[in-house]
Amino acid sequence: MNVTRYCKIFPGSPGGDCLTEAAMILRWGGTVAFPTETVYGLGANALNPAAVAKIFAAKGRPADNPLIVHIARVDDLDMLVREMPPEAELLMNAFWPGPLTLVLPRRRCVPDVVTAGLDTVAVRMPAHPVALALLEKSRVPVAAPSANLSGRPSPTTGLHVLKDLAGKVDLVLDAGGTAVGVESTVLDLTASPPVILRPGGITKEELEEVIGPVVLDPALTTEGGKEFKPRAPGMKYTHYAPKARVTVVVGLTAAGLYTLSRLVQEARDRGLRVGLLLTAETARSYREQQLVPPHYLEVLGSKDHLEEIANRLYGALRNCDRYRLDLVYAEGVPPQGLGLAIMNRLTKAAGRRILRV
Repeated sequence: MNVTRYCKIFPGSPGGDCLTEAAMILRWGGTVAFPTETVYGLGANALNPAAVAKIFAAKGRPADNPLIVHIARVDDLDMLVREMPPEAELLMNAFWPGPLTLVLPRRRCVPDVVTAGLDTVAVRMPAHPVALALLEKSRVPVAAPSANLSGRPSPTTGLHVLKDLAGKVDLVLDAGGTAVGVESTVLDLTASPPVILRPGGITKEELEEVIGPVVLDPALTTEGGKEFKPRAPGMKYTHYAPKARVTVVVGLTAAGLYTLSRLVQEARDRGLRVGLLLTAETARSYREQQLVPPHYLEVLGSKDHLEEIANRLYGALRNCDRYRLDLVYAEGVPPQGLGLAIMNRLTKAAGRRILRV
């Protein structure tokens, strides 16, 4: 096992020896976990196939799952993409730096290991001062998926990264918790109309305000088979999952709370440790009615503030393992706005197990 260096860095003024070391590691073909505004990423020089292969080895990531390339300047696109549709400039002006990834025709210098052999490359400019400073200092485009073991909940703190990848990566830059909490939206601009391959921090409604109609990829609501070739991260495999069996509960009403309470009691009777991940409003009602207590209950946030739920979601899923839960019932939200990304992550974590009450 290798030794992983761990370095705390202040996002207000990123610099110093930690950043210099991280940039050198990237240039020399190593791996660095670093914060973005969405989740922590595990980065390597996107133009160095051997370096990128280390990402897949550290995560245990399937080779047919493409990566996102991170850049610090719009000019950096010239080395990565062949052509830019007119919508790209509009979207970059509106949302970059920020949680939006654009899928564009790739240049041949982008290695197949980055794109999973596709003729497109996914690119974004992160909106985190440490990420941007690292990209500027390293002077290389950085391929980076989330910095976690493949299939597990994405990391929103540096300690989450160490829990999964200590001994598997060269350096972890820890700048505290991330702001958005779910990954970027991935938008395919090689299709007409543009296609959302993965919902994320920029909503469908926000995109349509800038470029007009966009559509959702059908794979977002179906499970791809063995022959399905994902065009973006998060499309094919089970993701974001704790060790516990997760079920998403939708349509919770007052009567539905009694159904949920009965399920908790049944789990306890079977000797299972059960947890609830609920909105603030539902958690309050559950407690006020003195329903069967779970072994663990986490309040994700208010239904009126979906950004709170997005920010806390992955930490809550990781807590399911921390409290050694066997079963988890997670409350769903309406799939509009940021709720679309939240429900995408929850249903993936649950292996599409959904209970309608």
